[in-house]
Amino acid sequence: MQAEQSIVVDPESPGGINSPHGLILFDGVCVLCSRGCRFVSKRDRRGYFRFVPIQLAEGRPLAEQLGIDPDHPDSFAFLANGQAYVKSEAVLRIARELPRWQWTSVFQFVPRVIRDAIYDLVARNRYRWFGRRDACILPNSDRSWPS
Repeated sequence: MQAEQSIVVDPESPGGINSPHGLILFDGVCVLCSRGCRFVSKRDRRGYFRFVPIQLAEGRPLAEQLGIDPDHPDSFAFLANGQAYVKSEAVLRIARELPRWQWTSVFQFVPRVIRDAIYDLVARNRYRWFGRRDACILPNSDRSWPS
């Protein structure tokens, strides 16, 4: 799985080439992933981000295009302007869009192989360290996240 790749998505859909929104494709049963999305949503003053769990019908085909197994996801993805980013590159691209988090771009200087190794370590242990839900968690219609 490459850090950046083109993806086939409706150009007007979030993450598409003509969309003003970025799309975060995340593991909806992972507590760490859901908390990460809540963190992003609270800081997203422009309303830029949209969120789709990998396990749901609209997330599964996108995940599969990116080589992510929807039944056993090992990464999440960020789609923007028709490009998809995974693992540590997705994290850094998302942070770049958040006010007061652009400083994290300094981590671009760390080789991706090292960043992704750390990402993979956390990803392999995330259910054990942070927990897992029985069902996907989604933001409410007002983009707020349940506790």
